[in-house]
Amino acid sequence: METMKIVRLGVIIFLCKFLLCESSCTPGFETELLVFKVHRDYLHRGAILGRVIFNTCDGRSRTLFQSSDEWFDVDTDGTVKLKREVDLHEGHKVFSVHAWDSSGKKHTVSVRVERVRHHEDHHMDTVMNISSPQMDSHSDDLVLMFPKSSKGLKRAKRDWVVPPFNVIENMRGPFPIKLVQIKSDMSKEAQIQYRITGEGADLDPKGLFIIERLSGNLFVTRALDRETKASYRLEAHATGVDANVGEKPMEIIVHVLDQNDNRPVFTQNSFNGNVPEAAEIGHEFMTVTATDADDPETDNAEIRYSIIKQEPESPNPNMFQINSVTGGILVNSLGLDREKWSKYTLTVVVTDMEGKGYQTTGTAVITVTDSNDNAPQFDQPSHTVSVPENKVGAEVAKLTVTDGDEEGSPAWSTKYRIISGDKGGFFSVSTGPSQLEGVITTVKPLDFEKNKQYILSVIVENEEPFVGSLATSTATVTVNVEDVNDPPEFNPKEKIIYKPEDSPVDSEVVSYTATDPDIGKPQKIMYKIGNDPDGWLSVNQNTGSIKVRKPMDRESSRVKDGKYRAIILAMDDDNPPATGTGTLIIELSDVNDNAPVINERNIKICNRGSNPVLLSITDKDVPPNAGPFTVETQGETSRNWSAMMSDTSTGVFLKLKSALKEGKYNVVLRVFDRESLFQDNTIQATVCDCEKGSCLERHSFCLR
Repeated sequence: METMKIVRLGVIIFLCKFLLCESSCTPGFETELLVFKVHRDYLHRGAILGRVIFNTCDGRSRTLFQSSDEWFDVDTDGTVKLKREVDLHEGHKVFSVHAWDSSGKKHTVSVRVERVRHHEDHHMDTVMNISSPQMDSHSDDLVLMFPKSSKGLKRAKRDWVVPPFNVIENMRGPFPIKLVQIKSDMSKEAQIQYRITGEGADLDPKGLFIIERLSGNLFVTRALDRETKASYRLEAHATGVDANVGEKPMEIIVHVLDQNDNRPVFTQNSFNGNVPEAAEIGHEFMTVTATDADDPETDNAEIRYSIIKQEPESPNPNMFQINSVTGGILVNSLGLDREKWSKYTLTVVVTDMEGKGYQTTGTAVITVTDSNDNAPQFDQPSHTVSVPENKVGAEVAKLTVTDGDEEGSPAWSTKYRIISGDKGGFFSVSTGPSQLEGVITTVKPLDFEKNKQYILSVIVENEEPFVGSLATSTATVTVNVEDVNDPPEFNPKEKIIYKPEDSPVDSEVVSYTATDPDIGKPQKIMYKIGNDPDGWLSVNQNTGSIKVRKPMDRESSRVKDGKYRAIILAMDDDNPPATGTGTLIIELSDVNDNAPVINERNIKICNRGSNPVLLSITDKDVPPNAGPFTVETQGETSRNWSAMMSDTSTGVFLKLKSALKEGKYNVVLRVFDRESLFQDNTIQATVCDCEKGSCLERHSFCLR
């Protein structure tokens, strides 16, 4: 009985330490470096080097370890031994051992195996561990106990959770392999049976984990694959076989520890990138990428990149460098030249375990893109051409060039500028359809008499700026202006004169002459009328004197706004002759040669009570030869009719003095303009027998 009290007190102290009370224990290896010293260079398979100690802080005596070197193995008690023969030809070997605590955090210790020289210890002839304590021959199995709370103990801030345990993937068996024993304190008082549920038990993948019903031993039935499933969540159940007792289900989490069983894989069969040939050292232009299915939290998936081959190896075999961590490829040396080596193929290797593990080979194809490192050059540096004067848009010359850059690229396409010799802006230069020619044309008429020769300097450039300092090619174009027969020129080209419209026939209007611009060869000029709409003019063919041929009339329909236009021609006597054109504008001053006219020639009026009829007046002349007007009745009209001017003196009010019989009457009115020029106007008046209203409504006579 006393013994049971001591055991229970021990359990209480254990629970207080690990479940309820604050603990200062930190999981981890006891040292950061272990050195195992051996006497021989050659170590045989199965040799034991020593032991690594890992403090789990949860009371477990066994831990799953992983070696970074496949030649070494570590048992769950920390024993390090050889999986195959090792030859320490370099005198030492270094590797790492990993372990995981209950929270899943990875811990690592470095292990160094050294050969002991004879003068250090000539008595050593076995494998020894001089950096760790003596190995403990006791090896208890891992046991998971159902947690129990005590009425007398203070609860922690949260319920205690059974820490997960780890199982390494790819175990070789033989299966089933025992993982842990699950045990209930109730087994001291009654026979307990155990079962498990959850992932890998009664849920897919079913049967992966099994438990012995009475012992509680938990087994795994086949190798695990972390890449298929990285953890499993099980529930352990404990109930009495014959007694009505049972534990609350205990959650068990099994973490599958990673092994380096997956090679890294490139994300593409071949990577393609472009690099400008003028790229500077350090310019990163593409990235290769790879993935590793192993645990990204371990070195198994820690990949590194390297370049192992470059084709071609020109101009040197190390033109490119790769960022070992990111896979970014960058320029490592100057000398890229698209015109010589337009494409490179790199053989790239990706290796896991930080560059010490499995390798996979890939390809990066690099296309060197064009940079403008070749200036275009004129095929012919000087040209001499002849161009007729006076032509606009005439092609002067085509200047062809060559360019070593990539055809069709902006570094190959050309543009041109005239940099001297064209002060008057007579020429322009544009890029021809082939993109490798400059076409010079005239944009203003050239004049032989003013300038017989132009010497143009033209430079060629690319659409894209040059890379570095490149000399610009220049061509010289000597343009000789050819003399042609220029037409005589009137000065001014449009001549305006003022004449009265009643200028006498044969009187001189004006002398309108032209000069010949061809000063090098004087020629005789002849004149003639080109266009004279009303035929009013004549011209002396020798002198250019223009006279009145027929009376002019300002009121003609060919006169617009008082202006009459005629075209005069001047022809030289060259073969063929050249003709110049001048425009003569005659502004005709008005003469009072048109009497005012009443526009209405027929009226209808009632013979009783009618209102006066308003008649409108037109005068083709303009003030002061037009209104204001005055009116007088003439002859018999004066007896029966009265006429008076409107308030504006531009119209006449006509009214019956007394009633007339129904019939037609001629009314004669004399209208005077301001200068008393008059004209008699006869109006036919239809008188209807009616009063005030419209005579058309009542009398058929008035309809005729």
